[in-house]
Amino acid sequence: MTALTKYQRLECVGLWRLTASAQLREVVVGLRDTTLVLADPRNEMALSHWSLPSVERVNPGEMPALYTPGRLDDGAPSETVEIDDPDMIAALETVRTTLIRRRAKPGRLRGLSLILAVTFVVVFGVFWLPEAMIRHTASVLPLATRVQIGKLAVAEVARLTGSACQGALGRQGAAALGQKLSGQGLGEIVVVRDGVAGAVALPGGIVLVSNALVIGPEDAEPLAGFILAALQRAERNDPVIPVLRHAGLAATVQLLTTGQLPARALSGYAESLLSAKPLALADDQLLEKFRQIALSSSAYARTLDPSGTTTAGLIGGDPFKGISPAPILSDNDWIRLQGICAG
Repeated sequence: MTALTKYQRLECVGLWRLTASAQLREVVVGLRDTTLVLADPRNEMALSHWSLPSVERVNPGEMPALYTPGRLDDGAPSETVEIDDPDMIAALETVRTTLIRRRAKPGRLRGLSLILAVTFVVVFGVFWLPEAMIRHTASVLPLATRVQIGKLAVAEVARLTGSACQGALGRQGAAALGQKLSGQGLGEIVVVRDGVAGAVALPGGIVLVSNALVIGPEDAEPLAGFILAALQRAERNDPVIPVLRHAGLAATVQLLTTGQLPARALSGYAESLLSAKPLALADDQLLEKFRQIALSSSAYARTLDPSGTTTAGLIGGDPFKGISPAPILSDNDWIRLQGICAG
């Protein structure tokens, strides 16, 4: 989903609070195609990125308008921003109204696709329908639903990895790196202490990252490489498909008809996700991704295999071999990111 053309690049001043106990902080709120960017007005450094489909108004009808990108386990808003600019409020309400209408009337999810799906269930039963239904459902899911499924997967994975790291400064560093990789399909970086080997892409552009990749290397290049590889795998194999396979046919049909998965549809999914063998990637395709974002592939290759034996193609074909491209992340942002699990 993208913002309406009339609202593209809209900006205003807002008051941001990272946590319920944090002080209010003045920020510049910028509406982009798929995100709401909160930036420091002094140096324009991005402090937080919110996915537009997840933005929710906390106080309908009241002013100033209060928005949040999500809620904590107890139902309370996570970070919030107060906005009193009428144009920005109108833009965000337009986006929210569009999402609500899509949930109430999913269009293709309630039209011919539903009729065909029900017909297939009756005629073909369990012989080939489950996989066909899963792939069809994946092909018509809107971004908002994908983000919702991705967050459900994060919550399920937390059973094995522990909760996602939430250090305030670390989240700023993650947001800065996320901005650099947003053009590759990245929506959010989620760092966990244990249980993840490298980086794993989830639905909605969410990438689950091991804290070992954050605290180990001297700079952000290896981490960026692992995220880039995870996003490349997501392009090859849609990460929502294994989620729906795990959830089963009944849950997939419910998602197709209501836009929501059953409450416990992802129960037990973490084990299969974290134990799955990563998809092998072609060197030439991955090297092209490194070239696009001006990132050397050697640091990633050496971290993946210190001997360089299995990653010789990535080292030899490094698009910046013998050249030092600009750092993917500033030293200050990298230091902030390295402390994300320190709290």
